[in-house]
Amino acid sequence: MRHNTPHSLLAATALLLCAALVPVAAKDIRIAHVYDKTGPLEAYAKQTQVGLQMGLDYATGGTMTVNGNKLVLIEKDTQGKPDVAKSQLAAAYADDKADIAVGPTGSGVALAMLPVAEEYKKILLVEPAVADAITGDKWNRYIFRTGRNSSQDAISNAVALDKPGVTIATLAQDYAFGRDGVKAFRETLKNAKIVHEEYLPTSTTDFTAGAQRLFDSLKDKPGRKIIFVIWAGAGNPYKIADLDPKRYGIEIATGGNILPAMAAYKNFPGMEGATYYYFGIPKNPVNNWLVTEHYKRFKSPPDFFTAGGMAAGIALVEALKKTGGDTNTEKLISTMEGMSFETPKGKMTFRKEDHQALQSMYHFKIKVDPAFPWGVPELVREIGIDEMKLPIRNKR
Repeated sequence: MRHNTPHSLLAATALLLCAALVPVAAKDIRIAHVYDKTGPLEAYAKQTQVGLQMGLDYATGGTMTVNGNKLVLIEKDTQGKPDVAKSQLAAAYADDKADIAVGPTGSGVALAMLPVAEEYKKILLVEPAVADAITGDKWNRYIFRTGRNSSQDAISNAVALDKPGVTIATLAQDYAFGRDGVKAFRETLKNAKIVHEEYLPTSTTDFTAGAQRLFDSLKDKPGRKIIFVIWAGAGNPYKIADLDPKRYGIEIATGGNILPAMAAYKNFPGMEGATYYYFGIPKNPVNNWLVTEHYKRFKSPPDFFTAGGMAAGIALVEALKKTGGDTNTEKLISTMEGMSFETPKGKMTFRKEDHQALQSMYHFKIKVDPAFPWGVPELVREIGIDEMKLPIRNKR
């Protein structure tokens, strides 16, 4: 018997060695982009889609593989409709066997999608929908967000505008994005006072009546008077400038936006606010690559939502590199909680408590430069992660 033991051991060792040499079969990693490809936020969606592809490209060094596993991107159109979004996300997880999903564009659409991720126990990386509720009271543990939230927008804009003696009236769209944005903005102000909140339908094209109510609420107030605008998609709220608020000493302020919308900012030299991204502001290797590569491919600079799409792509690849290409949801969640990664905006970190990506924002002042068809947001200063005391709004 004794003589056999070494032989069995040798045989077993040989078998183990053979097994170690057989590579684990590479599999496709399926990523579904479920977004508002058509509908009112189509322009934003297109940028996110371009950014996501560029992010995957950048983070994989152009190979579109992680650990030998090929990344496959599946596209689904929510049409900007919550009910369509739910069924498209369910189809992505169930029929297309998506390991992870990214999207969508609109906040109302995103809120409808959150329970679907929970039902299928698969990650939904939200980009770029903004409403606080997504990582707040409607959140579940399968939700991560690279996009900024309403509070980050609000806190950074409050940092830019919150001075003693300032009176503010707000103009926003009447849905989750607008209402969450104003709520977070109001809660952040320590010195300035809000005297009126104007909510208008997302389809508004005539701003006359709303503007009149805004002017009336501010015109007799002493000191600096500001109308703060939170608006997305169609309609041009900056038309209220045509009604001459200047005659009452009223200024207009707003956050950043896509370049076509910022053409309207040319009428407001010196306007202040805070933005999530403008291609000329962040100075880091990732943004340098994005700007250079985007000009090369599209003969134009990357826009507001391109940066977010890229951040989402990078976050996914970094997480998958850490798991060795393993798409097990629990492994991904534990990997992504607290994970930091480099983006066109510099470092982002998924906060453990609510999976919101903490990130810098940028206080700007508009400069008119004849070389650009839009008002150029010049950096006043970067508002760092540590400066924004971002409330945790879920009940975890």
